[in-house]
This record gives sequence, structure tokens and C-alpha cells, in this order.
Amino acid sequence: MVVSYTQEHVYLHPWHRVTAAAWRKFTDPAALSHILDVQTLSRDVDPRAGRLHAVRAIAGRPPPLPLLLRGLAATAGAGDVVLCVERTSVDAAARAMRVVSRNATFRRLVDVEERCSYAPHPERPDEWTVFTQETSIRCAPLAAVSATVAEMVERRCAESFAQNAARGQEVVERICDGLALAFHRD
Repeated sequence: MVVSYTQEHVYLHPWHRVTAAAWRKFTDPAALSHILDVQTLSRDVDPRAGRLHAVRAIAGRPPPLPLLLRGLAATAGAGDVVLCVERTSVDAAARAMRVVSRNATFRRLVDVEERCSYAPHPERPDEWTVFTQETSIRCAPLAAVSATVAEMVERRCAESFAQNAARGQEVVERICDGLALAFHRD
């Protein structure tokens, strides 16, 4: 079974400000305390086309597992840190930013894929930005795990990801407000 959810959020800020804030959201350790470290693995810029492709590694704390699965997680090689790979494509001319993230660890237990996009709002393209997030979570079919337990893990992971996504949106909003203030002071 796969647990999927999609959410949309409208930032009342222009696309360039929201995407600048999205790049900076992991710099607020108090708000995103589950994130331990972020490292850029590669970056390719095409200045003529106005395109950027980047790959980052994100280390974070995994969501709490049910007691039944903690031992199973340890035998599957899962530790106290989950590593994710984030691939970002920015097309400045088209004002489009897409981010795809997947967990690199714990995949023998839980496979998570998150797809995000940032685009100008269709009604107010120079003022607002639409953020769309699609997440799918699939518990690996392990003989030692019943379907009921697998569904419980998927639901708990989905709840944790939804909470973290809400915190991430709050951080982006706060950074956007700070960028707007800085712009108006100049």
C-alpha cells in the first residue's frame, strides 16, 4: 500500500522571493529541528538559458517508529539519521522551480518521494507564488511486518511529513517577510 498526499499553498510573495527563501529554509535550525545538515553535492548553472540544476544531501532525524519496528530497523541497517537526496531544477526564464527528494537510507523499510514545484500564481503572477507538494510513502513488503503494521508506519510517516511540511512553509513565509523588509529598506 502507498500513502500519498498532495497539498497546495499560496505564498503572497513573488516567485523570485519565494524561491530564494526556499533555498534558505534549512538555515533555521530552531524551526526545522529535525534537519541536522545540508550539503550541496553538485551544481550546474547555464547562465545563457537561466537554468540551475543542483543536488543536495540532507541529513535529518527519522520519524519515530513503533516499538515493533525499532528492532527491525536496526537489523535493516537504519540508524539514528536518515539521509535524503534532493534534486532541484530552476528555470528562471520560465519562473519554474521543481524539487524532487527521496530518502537514501531506510529504503528497505520505507520509501519516500516528495515532489515540489513553485510557480507564479495564475491570477497574480507577479505578486503570488503557488507551491505544490506531492508526497508518496510506501512501506517495503517485509515478511516480518504485517500489512496492518505497514499501513500504520505509512500513516505515521505521512503525519510526520505533513507536520514538517507545515513548519517548512512557516519558515519560507518568515524568510520571505524578511527579504521583503530588506528590499523595502534599500
